[in-house]
Amino acid sequence: MVDHLLQLFREYQQLAIIISLFISIVIAILGLVPSVFVTAANILFFGFWYGTAISFAGEAIGAGIAFILYRKGFKRRLEKSLDQFPKLSRLIKAEGRPGWMLVFSLRLLPFVPSGLITFAAAIGKLNFIHFITASSLGKIPALLLEAYSVYEVSRFSWQGKLILITVAVVLLIWIIKKISRKPD
Repeated sequence: MVDHLLQLFREYQQLAIIISLFISIVIAILGLVPSVFVTAANILFFGFWYGTAISFAGEAIGAGIAFILYRKGFKRRLEKSLDQFPKLSRLIKAEGRPGWMLVFSLRLLPFVPSGLITFAAAIGKLNFIHFITASSLGKIPALLLEAYSVYEVSRFSWQGKLILITVAVVLLIWIIKKISRKPD
């Protein structure tokens, strides 16, 4: 996927930033597609800092647009049916400073799906300004970690090799645990 995106950037160099932002917005709206391949393409094409900044802008704009669309499209229909998910109810019911802190802290965690956070906040009580500031500020550390990992893996330095080995070991442990679990 990264190769296809890089080829697209090369073919349409004047539109590469717009293409990157558009793809990031679509990913944010879809909610479950990881954005790491866009970050990788941005870093490889634009360089580390500029590519990271473009990825950040795309994710921030995408989260804002997704929030508005989710709020308009799902809020009334799903508000009551989501009460059956107690872990989401805290975010759905949160507003003001507590809601801001909750979105901010969830965005700091790179493995929490961004789409789920956006969706829960959108159908909840948190206003747009609180959401977009908490979401954007919380995404900075996670995006820097993602960008650094992508950069080091692409250079295949010792840090990149360490990252790949760590990911492989974690995946292997997860798979072994999944396989060894007895069905209930």
